[in-house]
Amino acid sequence: MSEKQEIVTIDGPSGVGKSTLSRRVAAVLGYTYLDTGAMYRAVALFFKRRQIDLEDDQAVRSALSALNIRLFPPAKEDGDVGVLVNGEDVSHAVRTPELGMLASRVSAIPAVRARLTAMQQAIGRCGKIVAEGRDTGTVVFPAAAWKFYLDADPRERARRREAQLRAAGQEVDAEELLRQTLKRDRDDQERTLAPLKKASDATSIDTTCLDIEAVCATILERIQG
Repeated sequence: MSEKQEIVTIDGPSGVGKSTLSRRVAAVLGYTYLDTGAMYRAVALFFKRRQIDLEDDQAVRSALSALNIRLFPPAKEDGDVGVLVNGEDVSHAVRTPELGMLASRVSAIPAVRARLTAMQQAIGRCGKIVAEGRDTGTVVFPAAAWKFYLDADPRERARRREAQLRAAGQEVDAEELLRQTLKRDRDDQERTLAPLKKASDATSIDTTCLDIEAVCATILERIQG
């Protein structure tokens, strides 16, 4: 597709502020916010509950055929997108560090990736969305008009995630969270299928020493300027 889509993609590893920034940018532009990571977390939770062997392609495909995912707006302005799995609200259950790690494994399965990519592309067909994830600018929406890749020091990313989880009332082991952050980075970057990487035409922003307002202003200036 040669024509650019009216889509903003914001990719990067966990803890760089993608969710908060995507929500704010979408609100300013009047676009729909698409949290692709929440979709992979939903699949991970569904497979975990059904004890699906991730190495069993037939079991994975069978489970996917029985899975329905719906996203809905957060209950509060700065909250996470809500997630329904086969009609059940699993918004809180999918946000644990454990599910984040499992989502990384699940996202490397070709059948899962194909199913969710098709769903995401269908949502974006009419444009006017801000898509957040790890491959939205490289694989899901390669023709997006505006692409951004966010990064930050791993310790800072782990610290932010720790604060977010504690604010949600979850107990967190800071060192374990850092270990998981580093492992997930490796898993996402080294997988063969749709690895985490910057799109060649994306704008890079290091958020380590920047607050949300500064990063948001940079993104909006690029889009609206």
